[in-house]
Amino acid sequence: MPAGTGGPPSAEPARRAVEAVWRIESARIVGALARYTGDFALAEDVAQEAVTEALVSWSRDGEPANPVGWLLTTARRRAVDSFRRRAALDERYAMVAGQLAEGEAVSGGLAPAARSDDLPWDPDRIDDDILALMFVACHPVLSAEARVALTLRAVGGLSSEEIARAFLVPVPTIQARITRAKKTLAAARVAFELPPAAERRGRLSDVLSVLYVIFTEGSTATSGDDLLRPDLAYEAIRLGRTLAAMLPDEPEAHGLLALCELTAARFAARTGPDGEAVLLEDQDRRRWDRSAIRRGVAAIGRAAALGHGLGPYGLQAAIAACHASAPSVAETDWERIVLLYEALGRVAPSPVVELNRAVAVAMAAGPREALAIVDDLVAAGRLSGSHLLPSVRGELLSRLGRTSEARAELELAARLCRNVRERSVLLRKAAALA
Repeated sequence: MPAGTGGPPSAEPARRAVEAVWRIESARIVGALARYTGDFALAEDVAQEAVTEALVSWSRDGEPANPVGWLLTTARRRAVDSFRRRAALDERYAMVAGQLAEGEAVSGGLAPAARSDDLPWDPDRIDDDILALMFVACHPVLSAEARVALTLRAVGGLSSEEIARAFLVPVPTIQARITRAKKTLAAARVAFELPPAAERRGRLSDVLSVLYVIFTEGSTATSGDDLLRPDLAYEAIRLGRTLAAMLPDEPEAHGLLALCELTAARFAARTGPDGEAVLLEDQDRRRWDRSAIRRGVAAIGRAAALGHGLGPYGLQAAIAACHASAPSVAETDWERIVLLYEALGRVAPSPVVELNRAVAVAMAAGPREALAIVDDLVAAGRLSGSHLLPSVRGELLSRLGRTSEARAELELAARLCRNVRERSVLLRKAAALA
């Protein structure tokens, strides 16, 4: 409840207000604090402390007129207190305190009477702060799991509980990953700054890969009772849009955004009323989000217009666009999809790409040629332990009339699959071959 509107404040409106402000503005808040303090771990810690304090204060006094400024001011005070406690850092504390005093008007701490409409940070630095935050959270000194957790926490504004729920791991595990990540960054003396331009393109791949992992988990959960985790996928899209807007000349930033938009466009049709998985050939394409498809196609166009050729994400987006533009599975341009997978296999070879190429070959040229590709993967021992390989092999064997072999492959795939919804589809297919 905003201050001055009458009535006693309560905890629930305050909680909703804090969560709304944090989800929208957390990256700017943490980025501004990291720039001012020069210490990413401290910035994230004091920002969280400010959020905790806001839950109490806003419940008691009501939501302040400038909630972002309130959080920044409170967090800066906590940062200053931390520096004060570090006797060995007296000189640095004096420097930071001076910076805070000089930047008070533009950072939201104190709004002078003559400029009450000042933004709570320097508007010329917002993009740099958020971009630097992404690059720090995705720094190569961190493990892949730590990069994902730290990005969702520091850039996405998700709580440890939300991240743990999304990836089906205990909350203490996520908290430990985040804590270790911040300690690793501090030990490596990673500065809160954008990498030099010469290094940025190489480091960008780390940022994109983290967003890709987040989106992929949201679009098809690796385990659990739900096929989709839309909140996680849409968070990756939000971060992808931010990244593409800040790096307009990076084709793969647009390529990844296009891939996410085009894939998410099909979400509404991918599950039935009870959450069961709906296969591509059975989906009601009228439920596909045409606005998301248009955004995805436009993003591919931006990536292609930069003149560097489509990279791995752009090629995957082009494949998704083939599906999005087709009126049915039968009328899909499978020959083009095969060519796109061949191109993808040259620039980013992987057994998953080869398996997907086999699926496209089966649709374009028949299951026999596709089975040869899959059997080569089996012989090479690639994708061992994954349910994907036996599920595709089972489908191909079924189409070739080798029913008993197909059923055995689908049953194996079901045993290996950790997602309840996907497993039920595999078991249903296997039972139909009995």
